[in-house]
Amino acid sequence: MGSDKHSAGLLDTLRMERVRTILTHTHPYPHEHSRHAIIAVVVGCLFFISSDNMHTLIEKLDNNIKWWSMYIAWILVAAVYHLPSFQSMGVDLRMNLSLFLTIFLASVLFLLVFHIIFLGLWYVGLVSRVAGKRPEILTIIQNCAVISVFCCVFYSHCGNRAVLRHRPLERRNSSWFSLWKKEERNTWLAKFLRMNELKDQVCSSWFAPVGSASDYPLLSKWVIYGELGNDNGGSSDEISPIYSLWATFIGLYIANYVVERSTGWALTHPLSVEEYEKMKKKQLKPEFLDMVPWYSGTSADLFKTVFDLLVSVTVFVGRFDMRMMQAAMNKDQEGAQHGDLLYDHLSEKEDLWFDFMADTGDGGNSSYSVARLLAQPHIRVTRDDSVFTLPRGDVLLIGGDLAYPNPSAFTYERRLFRPFEYALQPPPWYKKDHVAVNKPEVPSGVPELKQYDGPQCYIIPGNHDWFDGLNTFMRFICHKSWLGGWFMPQKKSYFALQLPKGWWVFGLDLALHCDIDVYQFKFFAELVKEQVGERDSVIIMTHEPNWLLDWYFNNVSGKNVKHLICDYLKGRCKLRIAGDMHHYMRHSYVPSDGPVYVQHLLVNGCGGAFLHPTHVFSNFRKFYGTTYESKAAYPSFEDSSRIALGNILKFRKKNWQFDFIGGIVYFVLVFSMFPQCELNHILREDSFSGHLRSFFGTVWNAFMYVLEHSYVSFAGALLLLIVAITFVPSKLSRKKRAMIGVLHVSAHLAAALILMLLLELGVETCIQHKLLATSGYHTLYQWYRSVESEHFPDPTGLRARIEQWTFGLYPACIKYLMSAFDIPEVMAVTRSNICKNGMQSLSRGGAVIYYASVFLYFWVFSTPVVSLVLGSYLYICVNWLHLHFDEAFSSLRIANYKAFTRFHINHDGDLEVYTLAVDKVPKEWELDPDWDGELKQPQQLSHLRRFPSKWRAASAHQDPLNTVKIIDHFVIQQTEKPDLGASNRSVTC
Repeated sequence: MGSDKHSAGLLDTLRMERVRTILTHTHPYPHEHSRHAIIAVVVGCLFFISSDNMHTLIEKLDNNIKWWSMYIAWILVAAVYHLPSFQSMGVDLRMNLSLFLTIFLASVLFLLVFHIIFLGLWYVGLVSRVAGKRPEILTIIQNCAVISVFCCVFYSHCGNRAVLRHRPLERRNSSWFSLWKKEERNTWLAKFLRMNELKDQVCSSWFAPVGSASDYPLLSKWVIYGELGNDNGGSSDEISPIYSLWATFIGLYIANYVVERSTGWALTHPLSVEEYEKMKKKQLKPEFLDMVPWYSGTSADLFKTVFDLLVSVTVFVGRFDMRMMQAAMNKDQEGAQHGDLLYDHLSEKEDLWFDFMADTGDGGNSSYSVARLLAQPHIRVTRDDSVFTLPRGDVLLIGGDLAYPNPSAFTYERRLFRPFEYALQPPPWYKKDHVAVNKPEVPSGVPELKQYDGPQCYIIPGNHDWFDGLNTFMRFICHKSWLGGWFMPQKKSYFALQLPKGWWVFGLDLALHCDIDVYQFKFFAELVKEQVGERDSVIIMTHEPNWLLDWYFNNVSGKNVKHLICDYLKGRCKLRIAGDMHHYMRHSYVPSDGPVYVQHLLVNGCGGAFLHPTHVFSNFRKFYGTTYESKAAYPSFEDSSRIALGNILKFRKKNWQFDFIGGIVYFVLVFSMFPQCELNHILREDSFSGHLRSFFGTVWNAFMYVLEHSYVSFAGALLLLIVAITFVPSKLSRKKRAMIGVLHVSAHLAAALILMLLLELGVETCIQHKLLATSGYHTLYQWYRSVESEHFPDPTGLRARIEQWTFGLYPACIKYLMSAFDIPEVMAVTRSNICKNGMQSLSRGGAVIYYASVFLYFWVFSTPVVSLVLGSYLYICVNWLHLHFDEAFSSLRIANYKAFTRFHINHDGDLEVYTLAVDKVPKEWELDPDWDGELKQPQQLSHLRRFPSKWRAASAHQDPLNTVKIIDHFVIQQTEKPDLGASNRSVTC
């Protein structure tokens, strides 16, 4: 019985009429609980991330993301506020939206006028000189937005009813303890159900206007209310709470700004100098650039890269070759054969450690991760229960592609020099703009290069370095002496290094046509004849691994290089190293009776650029007539194939800038299809299968219309087909390229037509249900003006005065600002007119307005689909057809899987090879306290420090020093010499 009685009491407490009035009020404008929930979430988010937190968040976002998010929010609100279904839920956005725009525009205009006046006072010297700093316009807009949102939230909760001085006495004396009836005080549910009384208490007491208009002196009444007296009897004694809030916030902003700019003291708690320095160090972050967005439709760098490439191929290569000028300058200056090209100062060492990396200068996080490892005095790493201690290399070899996407002072300084300078600082006397004209410029106190014991760096250019004719490379590499803490004696773009124990490194410059020029060939051929011993071993370093690329593209390149290896070195080339492919792969020869001209082929382009796949090259076997087998691949073939799936799942996330082009392309494909007036046959179908049949029949008819009647859409489809066929790699026959191109374009065209028809069906459905095309243009403004006098009375005529003072600009601005949210209505009204009277009934301006309104929504609908179609195409091609390995992985912009190779020429003359890798690259860095706390001598070189790198990973378990591992280790014996058989005297390969 007790249980039944308790249940009955609970049901009585939860009467639906009481539940329906939770958080609602009795003010004139109707509001429902869903409105309060939504606005509470919005305002909570705004205030929690406002000020410093919002500033930090905005700094982390790309500028394009911010504008894209604002665009999506704009058109979404424009669509939602038109739907009565939302209004029936209490989410009527018209009043809040129109009120927000009105207050926002008024706030912006008011603060702009204030700042202009304040700057004028500063100019004439009436305020402190600190005030001369101009405020950021985004800060003003942000503050105005926060003020407007708060006013809208207040209106949603409390309305705009003025609270007069003559309130009922019982209202004044109401207290917190009278919010619920005596018999209900013991139930928390009852307290919750009577929260509307609490809300009324807050609205009437906390946010009530202070006094009334008659309480203020004459001057204040004129300034605030626009009235000089009360003679006409029409003046109101009410003060709008919304106006009071707005004036309070504006006043606080002005007061804070004046105090801060006039005295230099802001409304914040001051810190001591020591606390400020500590806080500043904790907030320090490296200034790294993100990975290059190769599919960005808005990147000027990519267009410049294409232009530079065309100029380089047509002008420099074959007509003017910088390598020929280098050869001529070397002969004129030295009068000898090998003056600026041969470096033999390391040949007398007992042993030598040196490193190789390539394709750095992309993302700052990935490039710095590798540079940090290269800079350490030693690296301790475990493999197969063995601990290896690998000292820093005395020489660093870099295999080209120093900065992406094109060579320039900006990309070299930000993408190459900055990560290396963070990893190993240049000497104290280093000057950024210094030009080295007499290299090598060894440090003071070092008589010659042979006596310098610090790390050195030698670099060959890659194809990206040649895009400007090698101009930037010559300026930053051949005429500078320091790459961070690595000394650069190099004078030309190619070189030869004589290492201990009969080892040599030939650094070849292949330019853009994958081969060395005649003068370069002459230098290396004479060097082999005159100085390379019969039992010496040569490492040939090139940028491109032509053994992989020639096999993949079924091409033959590097004929001069082949001639040098086969006919001059004759088996003494023990190792070829290259970059360009941003992965690690090693192939070693399979012993056989045939000649072996190169024992090992090593590709390591994991220096900082985006990842390339390995599974595409898994079938490589032959080079120069020798059979090879894959000994190591990083990432593995299985991981590489799995990573390619990201094109379907992550293409748009990684390349959202591509939306700009993709949305425009889809709109052009269906431009001639708007509007579709005959859609009733689809809506009248009774069954789902009938809907589908009619829908796809209409899609097919639209496709035939594109082919037979349309000009704009057909031209767009034809141009897209040409681009798609050209996009297919040239390794395939023309027939296969045409087939793949047609299938690719068909997928895009079908998707665009389906999206067009879905959009038209949505608009037609809204029109038939009287949701759109019911009012006309400027719907929101006309509605607001109709309710403005009711909810925001203006007995003093202040609104008319503002319109008069601004010469009608203020109401015009409000009108067109609100019209920006009438896009669905504009589109529907114009569409109805076209379907009724034909396209010829529209003026040119009307047609522009219609297609612009259609584009704004169609662009949003199409961008996810175009990314999905293109990403799926890339995935299918790279995993099933082994095509587009570059395009499919550059889209993913993967910064992980970074590696470099460390070599050791030991006392026996054998070459030990270690390849070290980091699976995951840190994204967050902090100042290394060990580096910061280490005692630094004034003229001490950074390579002598115990902790040479400035930044460490914010999370210790992600730091490259803790995650580095050995992925490949092998030894090349100096005495090992493959048998060339009868071909030893006359070699052909």
